[in-house]
Amino acid sequence: VRSNPKKASEAIIKLSHLLRYQLYESTNKLVRLDSEIEFIKNFMDLEKIRRDNFTYSLNIISEKESLLNVKIPSNLFMPFVENAIKHSNGVGVLDSTINIRFFVSKNELYFSCMNSIPANKEKSNKSSSGLGLVNIKRRLELLYTSQSYNLDITTSQNHYNVILKIFL
Repeated sequence: VRSNPKKASEAIIKLSHLLRYQLYESTNKLVRLDSEIEFIKNFMDLEKIRRDNFTYSLNIISEKESLLNVKIPSNLFMPFVENAIKHSNGVGVLDSTINIRFFVSKNELYFSCMNSIPANKEKSNKSSSGLGLVNIKRRLELLYTSQSYNLDITTSQNHYNVILKIFL
């Protein structure tokens, strides 16, 4: 706080938005999509304050009415966003990028989260990793029938990409 009061003030404001959402909105079984997107934006802004070599984009393709009318389980997308942050290049000197995209049509909600990964990143030990992904898949199975969503996860040398389609 003493070394950079402006940055600390921004972080406190973002943190207050996150806490307010967690306390008042995410306790509901379903939340509006626009509220969930705003929560993700505040989370990413806070991460941007924390890390110098971090950039993100958040693109929303939808009519405002769709964002207000679509209701989803709270924190549905956060495990993907948190994984993207965790597995992106990190706090070091390398640049880290995360691209998040939402598309809402009459019949479908599309979510994409792509993060950069360092080319020299060591492969993780499978026995001690991947629990988050297992939990995400299980939660989707409990929330939706197998015909009402599609989850596609791909990895390339430099990117990790998650695409989740939910049929409305």
